[in-house]
Amino acid sequence: MATLIGERQHPQAIWRDYLELTKPKVVVLMLITSLVGMFLATRAGVPWTVLVFGNLGIALCAGGAAAVNHVVDRRIDAVMARTHKRPLAEGRVSPRAALAFALLLALAGQALLLTFTNPLTAWLTLASLLGYAVVYTGFLKRATPQNIVIGGLAGAAPPLLGWVAATGHMSAEPLLLVLIIFAWTPPHFWALAIHRKEEYAKADIPMLPVTHGEHYTKVHILLYTFALLAVSLLPYVIHMSGVLYLVCALALGGRFLQWAWVLYRGTRPHAAINTFKYSIYYLFLLFIALLVDHYLLLNL
Repeated sequence: MATLIGERQHPQAIWRDYLELTKPKVVVLMLITSLVGMFLATRAGVPWTVLVFGNLGIALCAGGAAAVNHVVDRRIDAVMARTHKRPLAEGRVSPRAALAFALLLALAGQALLLTFTNPLTAWLTLASLLGYAVVYTGFLKRATPQNIVIGGLAGAAPPLLGWVAATGHMSAEPLLLVLIIFAWTPPHFWALAIHRKEEYAKADIPMLPVTHGEHYTKVHILLYTFALLAVSLLPYVIHMSGVLYLVCALALGGRFLQWAWVLYRGTRPHAAINTFKYSIYYLFLLFIALLVDHYLLLNL
């Protein structure tokens, strides 16, 4: 009986292993920003083919890049508490199988984007994929403590991809959305890096708290959070959004600044991980506010 149960569970475990390679939680957050980019791009509705297959193509390419990240970082993952149970770190999936899976996802994603959106979206998505999987994961992550700042551009691309998928061209507005995520990335990841400082040091990854110390990192988190607040107000300044978004951006940004200040002062235990967790809610709610405000303005 035990043998039969084990045989039934094995395919499910394999399926979950490959799903984990795609970093589904990260991809979901990326898709939210991509969807917002699509809806903000037009006053009319987004065609369902672009909405469904465009986001599916972006998701598949993002999942492929994440799988490459698992392959390149498998030895690092094996020595870090946060990642030591990942499929490649534990040997449940081989590097060759993971790379084949990544290639399949990337090809499928590109095929969907070329078929249902436009070539510019496909090329920009490919550039983002290569930027994360090759430039950041393969080189920057191990080369410089500014890895997150430079590599963050690839992770900031989804709203631009969504906008271009819906319109077929680039403009200033989606680049502003990219700038928001670009400014958000350093305080988001550096807060986690402070929390996991010893693990990054053990894995020989030159994250800012490891190379320059916690105080230096906390100062930069605070400075980037101020910059993020300023950048997040620009959609209102250029009349891309209205008062509802302005109020939400000020409230969310003010709370982010509060957490950055608490982290800087060192007055609360677990401030670093709590700042990291709040940053995820911040980005999600900020883009939802953009979307709600957009449709509110259309109905006025």
